[in-house]
Amino acid sequence: MSHVMNTYARLPVAFVRGEGAYLWDESGKRYLDGLSGIAVNTLGHAHPRLTAALTEQIGKLIHCSNVYQVPGQEVLADKLCALTGMQEVFFSNSGCEANEAAIKLARMYGHKREIENPAIIVMEKAFHGRTLATLSATGNRKVQVGFEPLVKGFARAPYNDIEAIRHAALNNSDIVAVLVEPIQGEGGIRTLDIEYLKQLRQICDENNWLLMLDEVQCGIGRTGKWFAHQHAGILPDVMTLAKGLGSGMPIGACLTAGKAANVFGPGNHGSTFGGNPLACTAGITTLNVIEQDGLLAHTAKLGEHIKQALAKQLAGVAGVVDIRGQGLMLGIELSKPCGVLVQQALLQGLLINVTADNVVRLLPPLIMSQTEAQQLVDILCPLIREFLQN
Repeated sequence: MSHVMNTYARLPVAFVRGEGAYLWDESGKRYLDGLSGIAVNTLGHAHPRLTAALTEQIGKLIHCSNVYQVPGQEVLADKLCALTGMQEVFFSNSGCEANEAAIKLARMYGHKREIENPAIIVMEKAFHGRTLATLSATGNRKVQVGFEPLVKGFARAPYNDIEAIRHAALNNSDIVAVLVEPIQGEGGIRTLDIEYLKQLRQICDENNWLLMLDEVQCGIGRTGKWFAHQHAGILPDVMTLAKGLGSGMPIGACLTAGKAANVFGPGNHGSTFGGNPLACTAGITTLNVIEQDGLLAHTAKLGEHIKQALAKQLAGVAGVVDIRGQGLMLGIELSKPCGVLVQQALLQGLLINVTADNVVRLLPPLIMSQTEAQQLVDILCPLIREFLQN
């Protein structure tokens, strides 16, 4: 019997090695990875440049306390700010830690404006993490049940509904920020309209609120641009990153700009492991490979190919509600709960995921080839067709 705490309904497979877009289990069976560890393995598995960089860094220094200067942090922070137009970066180890930093920052920002009970607008069906504050911000009762009392200070709004934000601005003087995912991952691959994002930026400016974007899942090139909000041509005040930033190494980041910059000072926030030399090496290498190998353009092109191939093979199939997403963050919404497809795909040598009960979620590594992408579609579509006919 395993002594690992039973917090996951684990699938009956254990992977022992990977290469590129493939994984192998203990028996030697090969699987095409359409999930990337849930948008984590940006560069696939065992990428030679990442492996070499991490191996070299392990031989030098793995951890150094943040009470000292960490040169890798400065390099990675400079790189992220150059790509985003942001001004400051706080490094952590995960997405929920990055979002915790954003929530704390918004509250301190509010208190500095003499707002006694600062509130943050969050969205229905949002997912921001599993710490007490981030699960309180999350719009999913399944995540929250059993952990009450929830953290106060959040106001809920429907996703993509700008009038609800305008209404909140008129009726709640405690609001200091809006926290939103440009694309909801756990919420079913739902994308904010570009016009909504532009108007949200404007409303935040008019009310002196912070616009805080959770790009933990949709950032780091996954949509075909470095960050999903760049499709709308706006700049947030706060942006959170994690997952794909380290291509498998745990790392999170909370970036600030404008009125959110310089809110935190020494002693206001911290992390023992955040921004350690090994994690920063992973982040720097990931960004460099994306840049040098033209993976943004590749991701945009490959995502369109997959969407078109899915649409072609699933055309006229009753029960296919929608095929949506950007780049290599795609969802296929079906008319009924389809969790069984995960196990069926696994048996066929394909890793996928189902989120929001009835959305097949695809998050392939950014290095996936067109041949591999077509293989993904060719395995998945017959399974969907057969599932919907039963």
